[in-house]
Amino acid sequence: MRKFSRLALVILIFCVSCSSERNTFVNRTFHNVTSHYNAYYLADVRLKEVEEEVYQNYKEDYTQVLPVFIPFDSATVQANEEKLSSSRELASKAIEWHKISNWVDDSYFLLGKVDYYQSHFDDAKNTFKYVNVNSKSTDLRHQTLVTLLRLYVDLNEFENANFTIDYFSKEVNISKENRYDLYRTLAYYYEKRGDRSGVIGALDKALEYSKDKKEASRINFILAQRYQRQGFDALAYEYYGKALAGNPPYERSFYAQLYAQQVAELNASKDLKKVRKYYDDLYEDQKNRDLKDVVIYEKALFEEKQGDTQLTLDLLHQAAKEPGSNPRVKGYIYQKLAEINLDTFQDYRATKYYLDSALTFISENDPVALDITSQKESLDQYVFHTERIQGNDSLLNLAKLSPDQQKLTAENYIKAEEERLIREAEAKQKPKSTSIFDNLLAFNDRGSGSTFYFDNSAAMQQGAIDFRRTWGNRPLQDNWRRSAASFQNSNPTTPEQKPGDSTAIEPQALLNQLPTLENLLSEIPSSPEQIETLNIQLEESYFELGKLLYFDLKETELSIGNLETLVREYPNSSRKPEAYYLLYLAQKDLGGDSQQYINRLNREFPESQYTFSVNNPDAASGNLAYVESSKRYELAYKAYYDGNHQESRSIIKSALEEYPLTRNTERLLLLDIMNTGKTQSRTVYRERLENYIRNTQDENLVDLARNMLKPLLTASELAELNPPKLEEGDSTKTDNSVLERSEGDEDLAESPYKYSESTTHIFVLAMEPGQAESAKSLLADLESFHSANFSKEKLRTGEMNMNSENAIYIISPFSNAEKAKEYYRKFQKGFNSEDLPKEVTANAFVISIENFQVLHKSKNLKEYRAFFKSAYK
Repeated sequence: MRKFSRLALVILIFCVSCSSERNTFVNRTFHNVTSHYNAYYLADVRLKEVEEEVYQNYKEDYTQVLPVFIPFDSATVQANEEKLSSSRELASKAIEWHKISNWVDDSYFLLGKVDYYQSHFDDAKNTFKYVNVNSKSTDLRHQTLVTLLRLYVDLNEFENANFTIDYFSKEVNISKENRYDLYRTLAYYYEKRGDRSGVIGALDKALEYSKDKKEASRINFILAQRYQRQGFDALAYEYYGKALAGNPPYERSFYAQLYAQQVAELNASKDLKKVRKYYDDLYEDQKNRDLKDVVIYEKALFEEKQGDTQLTLDLLHQAAKEPGSNPRVKGYIYQKLAEINLDTFQDYRATKYYLDSALTFISENDPVALDITSQKESLDQYVFHTERIQGNDSLLNLAKLSPDQQKLTAENYIKAEEERLIREAEAKQKPKSTSIFDNLLAFNDRGSGSTFYFDNSAAMQQGAIDFRRTWGNRPLQDNWRRSAASFQNSNPTTPEQKPGDSTAIEPQALLNQLPTLENLLSEIPSSPEQIETLNIQLEESYFELGKLLYFDLKETELSIGNLETLVREYPNSSRKPEAYYLLYLAQKDLGGDSQQYINRLNREFPESQYTFSVNNPDAASGNLAYVESSKRYELAYKAYYDGNHQESRSIIKSALEEYPLTRNTERLLLLDIMNTGKTQSRTVYRERLENYIRNTQDENLVDLARNMLKPLLTASELAELNPPKLEEGDSTKTDNSVLERSEGDEDLAESPYKYSESTTHIFVLAMEPGQAESAKSLLADLESFHSANFSKEKLRTGEMNMNSENAIYIISPFSNAEKAKEYYRKFQKGFNSEDLPKEVTANAFVISIENFQVLHKSKNLKEYRAFFKSAYK
């Protein structure tokens, strides 16, 4: 009985202490201990595990200034959804089950962080504000406010951030831990605002309160980078040295030592030799085998500072070929090559292609990628129109020759290409050792002048070319093989080359680059329609290139050359008035004869808006001109509506003279054409509408003009403009391809991909890794296909793994979408490889460089194929 009474007493005490409402000493102690070391502790552990995984998954890019805070990766958050949900549940239990404990506010703080990480920003802000108002712990309030400040900066809510910073400036008794976090968050604030000095000052203060040596090493590295970029080399050198303390990761210590050499004082040639030897030693060090591209890249930047441009370019090309662990470095290498080609050589074509290569290695969301994409827009257009001018002009010149002259020109081109291949083969030949021991060998001469045929690539190349000239494209094989084959089969086949066969595989591969005479002659236009198409394209490209060179690339003299060619070669061009206007502006900039273009505009196009503009160069512009021209437009339209067409035309003319180039100009011109339709002949009216449609940029106004034009067209012209509709109810006449296209258009509207005609494209074969391993003859088959159909294009083939499920072969480059589509059509029609499954060939596609970045990130081939079907087929 006594034992039972004692047990009942213990149970009674336990039940009383478990109450979350009774505020007694025993009760508080129980809930404090249980909450702290159970629910709150486990919730905090789960949250820190997620934070640690974010830190571990982040790959630092030491070639760029490191961010103050490691970005929170949404993919990692999603992957740890279970841990975050567990942390939320445990923190909630600590609040609900232990209401009188001292850890309720701390649990609310954890709930706020979970909301923050899961992007529930409004809930996170409200929770942090609640803790700040209700918590009795000064340290917790400060910790919460620091986190709230970081959230405000994330959301670019700088006014709220400023208020929080001002609040902190009045606070006292801030702990060292919170001061450290506060100064780091202030550095983040200044980083987002672009205040470089503010970042440095805040990080310097954060170092005073840092307890973690590894984190201090990272901050020292950031400070060194920022001092280096501001030109304070001595300070940068000091902080790179400090970054080596605290046992940092090997890669950070590697970069700290590497960059320290960049900012070290160099006083003599002896120091230069020392630095160059340092780079060479780094390159040879086996620990840096995954950083060789970085070493050569940094050496190139060093040589650039010494003013050796050619050596810099050579090193950058070498760096692009070296192995590396960070793909972004390759992107920066190509970006640097683009920068040098643009700034030093003004080679826009090379710049464009280097930037294309850079984008394949840099994430599309990277600020560097956004800058490159923006810079590349005008370069894409430049290369597209330049290459089209060169190609079309050459074809038109060849079309003027007689068939015999065309054949002779093609033969001379092939001969020149053969000589180029021989020169390249000779350049590749490297002299080997001429030691006295070589005399003991049967074939001792292995230099470029070797007398042994199969050791002399130049001789082999010459032999292959001579064979081709004599026998054409017949297989290169011994007579006994040919005889044996003819004995067994009347249709001899080419014997399979063995890996060790010495019958010149390499020269044959080089020969595959040569076009055939038939291919060259087939590309020359022969019909009037083909010649007209090339001329239409030339007219457009001369004009667009002239505009691009003047407005975007600031190449005024080159712009004049293209525009002058346009008005000279295409005197009836509808673009002529604007071309005269651009030439007027260009000559005015150069101090040349701009008056001649004023005279031409007044003489040939007296009613053009460009004529009005040159006649009144001091006319008002901007918003004032837009407002005034809008008022004139309303008056002119009212006069037109009332039937006062001459009055309407007078108002339009005065508006164009006083305000010649505003957003209302095209509207005024169309209204003037409408007046023409009421006062002049149908021929004049139609001619003006057709010119307007060709030259107007506003699609809505163009559609309106097309509708006005339709009543003036003949039945046959209307039939071309509007194909006959299917009879309603006759389902047998429904074209399935129309339905497919309409479905594709719907996919296209929702697709993350964008169609671009002028950007660089690549061709992609996607397959399973096992299929890629089985397709052993694919590269050889592709090479043969290219030599037969695209011998002049110098196409390259590469292979990469997109993910664990897909390996891809890439054929590149194609300078625009049309060339890529041409390759796709010929590939689907004429390519065959025994080792390649037919479904892989059928599912091949072309893709622009920009869209490939999106695809590489999403890995969703099905989504892109839907876009490809809609946009390219």
